[in-house]
Amino acid sequence: MTAAAARTLRAECPLPSRCSPHSQATQEWLAEWVRRFDLPLDDVALRRLDAARFAWYAGRLYPDASADDLRTIAALWTWFFLLDDACDGPHRASGAEVAALRDGVLHVLRGGAGAGPAGFGGPLRLMLADAWQAPRARMPLAWQQRFADAVAHHLEGDRTEAENKTRGHRPGVAEYVALRRATSAAYVSYTMIEFVTGHALPDAVYHHPALRTLAATGNDLLSWFNDLVSLETDRLTSGGHNLVLAIAREQRLPQERAVEAAVDRWRAAMGRFMRLRAEFPSFGSALDPAVAAHVEGVAHSVRGTIDWSLESDRYSASHR
Repeated sequence: MTAAAARTLRAECPLPSRCSPHSQATQEWLAEWVRRFDLPLDDVALRRLDAARFAWYAGRLYPDASADDLRTIAALWTWFFLLDDACDGPHRASGAEVAALRDGVLHVLRGGAGAGPAGFGGPLRLMLADAWQAPRARMPLAWQQRFADAVAHHLEGDRTEAENKTRGHRPGVAEYVALRRATSAAYVSYTMIEFVTGHALPDAVYHHPALRTLAATGNDLLSWFNDLVSLETDRLTSGGHNLVLAIAREQRLPQERAVEAAVDRWRAAMGRFMRLRAEFPSFGSALDPAVAAHVEGVAHSVRGTIDWSLESDRYSASHR
């Protein structure tokens, strides 16, 4: 039922579907880039990594990125998904281990000298250092801090989820929605809109309530859609960290009814998102073009995640 629900929501989605013309070339480049870092993956695992089509994910989220920028973004997203696998794979990391990863990642992003914390090293560290070169060279320090803060928020969410699983805590709906906004990494993806456009928004605009509300609603949309697509896996491995599972437990519903409730919640959120997008306030002629590009970038993140989640092998049975 969840696959049918996901396909129905994609057909209903009022946001236009777009994809970068550089996606396939970037995917071919990405396959070679990944193999430079001597990851502890056999040929089967590397083929699964290719089949996940992370370059196409980047191409859907940032359809107007240049070929060079799309490579940078695809590399960063591949690193993020590998980090996610390290946190939540078969050998699930503890909360303390995720915290050590977080500290090591932030040491790299903030330009710390030396090796940094011991919890983050090897191929993942080398991949991040390589992918981070272009944003670090081109973007202002305030933006770099914004990116690092978003990564910290994401990894703190991963740490909380890991601790929940260790102690058997299954979050209720409100708690889960707040936590999912961190674990999705959507706020990290939004900072890359500024990298692609070359316009880092002033803090007063970036943190304005109108933009924050739009960003949170977009985050919910892409996160909840992903929860529908990944439900069968999450049912076995997530410790209740899925919107459908949280609804089912809190409202004492069978899974089929919980899926319907999640779909209804998604549709209501999409209505809010479209209203917020249409009624976005002006920040003046000097800032409005950059703000409009950011708002559209959030919309691309929503629709791009929907399309990619159904195109990628990452959530298919063959990938497990």
